This record gives sequence, structure tokens and C-alpha cells, in this order.
Amino acid sequence: MFSAGYDSGDILSWIPDRRRRHEEGLIRGSYRRFFMRGVRPHLREDSIVMELGPGTGSWTRALLKYVPRGEVHALDYVDAAAWLRPERYDGRLAFHRTQDNSFSSVPDASFDVFFSFGVLCHNRAPEIAEIMAGALPKMRPGGVAIHQYGDWEKLHRLGWQDDRHAAPPFNRDLDDEHEWNFWPRNDQATMTTICREAGWIVEQADLALFERDSVILLRAP
Repeated sequence: MFSAGYDSGDILSWIPDRRRRHEEGLIRGSYRRFFMRGVRPHLREDSIVMELGPGTGSWTRALLKYVPRGEVHALDYVDAAAWLRPERYDGRLAFHRTQDNSFSSVPDASFDVFFSFGVLCHNRAPEIAEIMAGALPKMRPGGVAIHQYGDWEKLHRLGWQDDRHAAPPFNRDLDDEHEWNFWPRNDQATMTTICREAGWIVEQADLALFERDSVILLRAP
């Protein structure tokens, strides 16, 4: 779906560029505010970060800024190396092209932070469960995971049936099994259950930084 490269603009700029301003209008929240409040507090200068689905690297570049002595390992089905340009970061950025959700391309017990944005919202519950279970062995004890995901309870509270700007343009008449429904149903209770069953400790089901979507905060045991 995103083989042309997904771009969310400049995440950290005080003044959003056109792309980011459009997305923030849809999600109803600030990307910079989310990063500074929801992500940066969990980053150390030497943190080793695993990012799922980096696209063209909007969030990757923000992560790299705050781990100057650490590393970011980005994983994607799409060959994102040409967009990310790992050679520019003196070994601090590694790209791993994957073909499944096994996380076999990265070492066990190696990561302090597991991050994604704009990824799990496009996955159904079975795929999210597979992702969360596969990622957990890659974390160091006490490592943190931060993931944005779709929350249909928030969508309903926004009155998305009557407001085309409150929700992404998915087909509301199709069930979760239909191939064209790219915003599968999910909510905080479902996401919490999935992550706990995968072995994660749920710190917060939602950081409450966006009106449309939720962001879960997890910890590895």
C-alpha cells in the first residue's frame, strides 16, 4: 500500500510543514507534542531503538536526533534504504528488510525502545498479536514500546459518520476481512488484551495525545 514511501513531514519543527499540518488536522493532535511528551522521555542518548515501518523516515530522523550515541534499527516490508540513507548516520541507523513478522533479522534482548507510528492501525488483531509476540524477545528487560493504533471508540465519539475529516477514508460498509478495508477495527480494550497476552506489561492503553487515534505505552518484563 505504501510502496511509494510514506511521509509525515518534519516531526520536530515548531511550525508544521504542509504535509504534517494536513495529517495533524486528521488525527487531531500535534506530532511534535506527541514526540516530546510521549517518546522523548523514554529515550536516552545511548538508547537502541527498533522502529517498525519507517517509510521515508519522518519519525526515524526524530528518533535519531535524541539518541546521538545510540542506534535506530528500522524494519519494513518495503525497501526503505534509499529513503532512509543509513550511510549518512555513521552506523547509528540500520535498515532491515523483512518478509514476515518474526523479527528474525534483529538480535534478541537488544532493544530499549520499540516504536511505530502509522503501522498497527492498518493491521487486524491477529497480525498485531503476531507482531507484539515476535518483538518482545528482542527487548531488554524493562524496555519500552510506544505504538499508535486505530481506536474506533474515539472515531465514534468524534461523530465520524457525519464528519469526513474525523476519520481516514476507509470503506465503512465493509467488514474487517475485506481486503480494501485498510483501517481494521480496534479499540483500547482489544489492544490491551492483545499486548498482555503477548507478554507485555501495559503501562497506559492511551497516552491521550490525539483525539482520533490512541497510543499505547508498554513495558517488557
